[in-house]
Amino acid sequence: MTSPIKNQTNILEKLSIEKLNDMQQEAQEAILSSAEIVLLSPTGTGKTLAFLLPLISELDITCLEVQLLIIVPSRELAIQIEQVIREMGTGYKTNAVYGGRAGSKDKTEIKHRPAILIGTPGRIADHLRRDNFSSEFITTIVLDEFDKSLEIGFETEMKEILALLPKVQKKILTSATQEVEIPKFVGLKNPVIIDYLDKGTSQLKVKTILSASPDKLDTLAELLCHLGNHPGIIFCNFKDTIQDVSDFLNGKNIGHGCFYGGMEQKDRERALIKFRNGTHRLIVATDLAARGIDIPEIKFIIHFQLPQRAHEFTHRNGRTARMFNDGTAYVIKGKYENLPDFVEGAEVEEMQKAPVPSASGWKTLFVSGGRKDKISKGDIAGFFMKQGKLSNDQIGTIEIKTDCAFVAVKASEVNSLIQLVDNSRLKNKKVRVTVI
Repeated sequence: MTSPIKNQTNILEKLSIEKLNDMQQEAQEAILSSAEIVLLSPTGTGKTLAFLLPLISELDITCLEVQLLIIVPSRELAIQIEQVIREMGTGYKTNAVYGGRAGSKDKTEIKHRPAILIGTPGRIADHLRRDNFSSEFITTIVLDEFDKSLEIGFETEMKEILALLPKVQKKILTSATQEVEIPKFVGLKNPVIIDYLDKGTSQLKVKTILSASPDKLDTLAELLCHLGNHPGIIFCNFKDTIQDVSDFLNGKNIGHGCFYGGMEQKDRERALIKFRNGTHRLIVATDLAARGIDIPEIKFIIHFQLPQRAHEFTHRNGRTARMFNDGTAYVIKGKYENLPDFVEGAEVEEMQKAPVPSASGWKTLFVSGGRKDKISKGDIAGFFMKQGKLSNDQIGTIEIKTDCAFVAVKASEVNSLIQLVDNSRLKNKKVRVTVI
C-alpha cells in the first residue's frame, strides 16, 4: 500500500523500520480521515509510531505555537515519545514536561514554543492554569494509555485539560487493555475503534516454576541460571520485595538493575539506559515497568510475585512476545501458594542445572555534554576512538540527552579510556566522563 504521508519512507529508514505493520497502517488511515479514534493494541506493537506519523504530517509548519498535545501516564513514556520524535527527524520542535523536575526547567524549554508537547496530566494541567503556553492552536490531543492515567488518579487533571482546550478538533485515545471504558468527559460521539488486542500475544507462552520453599529466592536463582545470558524482567509487587530480591542477587553475583516508583527520577532513567545498552541484562521492577517504557526486545519475564488482577498480568506479559514475536512468562509458585484463575493451565517447566550467568561485558559512561552543546552520537564515537583509542566494536549504544550523554563501552576498556578522555574537549566543550 502506498503511504499518503510525505517523507514517510525517510522517517522509517531513520528508525530502521522496513514497513508498518497492519495495525499501524489501519491506524494511519483512520487518523487521517477521522476526528475521533480509539486505538487498542498490545504493548510493544508500535502504537506510538501509529499515531505520530499521521499527526505530524498534519502539523502547520508556519505555526509558532503548540499544535499537538500528547498526555501520558508516566515520565518514562513522555521521555520515550520525545526521543522517538527526535529520531524521526521531522524538524518540529518537541518537548516533554513531567513531575519530578523543576517547573522552571519546563518554562525555559517551552519559552520557544514546541509544535508538539508531551506530558503527564498533572504537569500539563499546571502549565495550562498558569498560561505558560497558548491553547488556542492546539487542534489535536492524544490520550496515550488513557486507562493507566485514570487508574493512577489523574481523572481530575484530564478533565481540566480537556476543558481548557477550546479548539481541539481531533481526539485519539490509546490503550493496551481489554474492555476499557471510555470516560464521558472526553466527549467522544462516534469514534472509529481499531482493535488489535486479540492479535498481539499469540506467541506468548506462560509457564510455572515450582518452588520448594515459600520465599522462592533460591528458585529464582536456579531459574536465572536455567535461562542463561538473556535480557529479562523480574516483576515484584512492592519496593521492599525488590530490595530483598536485589540483595539476594547481589549475593549470588548476578548483575541487575532496579526500577520502581519510589526511586529518584534520575536513577529510574539510568536503570533503563543500562538495561537498554546491555550493562544490565536483568531488571527487577514493579508494575511501573509493565508498559509505557522504552526497553529492548526480551525473551522472558518472571513473575516473582503475581499481580492482584488479570489485566496487570497481561500488561507484564506484554513486555515479551512483542511485535508478534515469541516470548515466555514464568510464574514462580511458592510452596503453599495458590495461583489465581488467570494463571490456570500454565505448563510446569523442569529446570536444568546451569552455571550462574556471566557478567555483562559492558559498562555505562556518563558524558557531561549533549544536544544543547551540538554534540552528536558521531561526535562521541569519534572522540572515544580517536582520543580514547577504542575500536568501533568496543563502543555500544550511545544515547544523547539535552545536556548529557550515556555510552556503553566494553568493560575491559573503561579505566584506560577515562584516563585518556576525562576533562578533555569534545567539540567546543570540556567534558567529564565517569562510570555510572
